[in-house]
Amino acid sequence: MKHLVAPSLLSADFANLKSEMEMINRSECDWLHIDIMDGVFVPNISFGFPVLKYVAQLCEKPLDVHLMIVQPEKFLNEVKALGAYSMNVHVEACTHLHRVVQQIKEAGMKAGVTLNPATPVSTLADIIEDLDIVMLMAVNPGFGGQKFIPHTLDKVRALRRLIDASRSEALIEVDGGVNHETGRQLIDAGVDVLVAGSAVFRADDPSKEICFLKNL
Repeated sequence: MKHLVAPSLLSADFANLKSEMEMINRSECDWLHIDIMDGVFVPNISFGFPVLKYVAQLCEKPLDVHLMIVQPEKFLNEVKALGAYSMNVHVEACTHLHRVVQQIKEAGMKAGVTLNPATPVSTLADIIEDLDIVMLMAVNPGFGGQKFIPHTLDKVRALRRLIDASRSEALIEVDGGVNHETGRQLIDAGVDVLVAGSAVFRADDPSKEICFLKNL
């Protein structure tokens, strides 16, 4: 499978949101990645569902919703109402992860689980077969524009081994510090989905940057 590219809404120009979504719709990107932050699980607050309802109306690409919040299951209905393709929750934020994964699937969305940089891949050994997506954070969540953590490459390889051994069909997604150099390294290590924020939206030609990342 050719790898996918998911620009991160967090880095978009919200003063020109409509034109940003028009660019996304015209581009070769596969998903639009949406980071929802609560100021508790991570030290920042991003955007709420009234704004995302507008984004969902404008965006023609599948929505990859990443909840960086405590008790993410409380917002399952709101994420579903956006028409989201996938709902991604943090293993560190879910006391009953298996239950949350099943609830996401029952709601008709792809179930994703995210690991922070210090959380080992082995945490997912007992649930990997139930997952559609595993996302590894290559930076500490909460802020855009951070530097890529090199150890992520080792985690990608470990995750690929776990997926292959369990015959899971989960896609490997990586978020944080993705650019031309790290993107190529991640794909070589076995990544299926590249999330890119600053690299895309701060490029002179965002659509061209998406095309470049697609063809790494």
